[in-house]
Amino acid sequence: MNGIFITFEGPDGSGKTTQLHLLADFLINQGYQVITTREPGGTNISNQIREIVLNPTHKELIDRTEILLYAASRAQLVHELILPSLKKGKIVLCDRYIDASIAYQAYGLGLDRKTVEQINHFASSHLQPLRTYLLNISPEVGRTRLMNRENADYNGGLDRIEQKEIEYHQKVLEGFLDLAEEQSNRIKKINANQSIETIFQMIKEDAEAIIQNNRKEG
Repeated sequence: MNGIFITFEGPDGSGKTTQLHLLADFLINQGYQVITTREPGGTNISNQIREIVLNPTHKELIDRTEILLYAASRAQLVHELILPSLKKGKIVLCDRYIDASIAYQAYGLGLDRKTVEQINHFASSHLQPLRTYLLNISPEVGRTRLMNRENADYNGGLDRIEQKEIEYHQKVLEGFLDLAEEQSNRIKKINANQSIETIFQMIKEDAEAIIQNNRKEG
């Protein structure tokens, strides 16, 4: 079987990480070799970049630096972990990818979308996921969920991105929705206001179909 690259996207608090791990557990139980990772992060170097870009004390970090740090983390992750895993026929599930940079940096920060895309295509060697699950939820609901979580990275608080105003996160959501409309063949939009079980059933059925089709083509 050829390797399969699947990503999970959505506003902060959408539940994408929960769904990623549910799918990983299911696929592993089915006998597949599965790699789970996240952005920024996923490798030693990328994790160090994550600490820089998300630490809420780094308020002086400028927008251009943010673009380049995310892209640097992505370049290391893609070439050190994702591409080698795909070449071995593994299924790679990634929590965020290039769609997030477009939504957060082009839409959220108001930076030139073409520039953001060019930087990240270079960083990723144009690697695109076969499927992206976009969990759609309002920024207000997402913020409430974040405040109630128990495993936050920063002493129970919000990271540098999560702390931004609701208006910023609304622009991010608009970016995700635009991408879903533009690339509907790849991006599957899911209402994240449903139960965890209902959402997972939708994702599981779709992922199983993708894997079966990939087997036939491989």
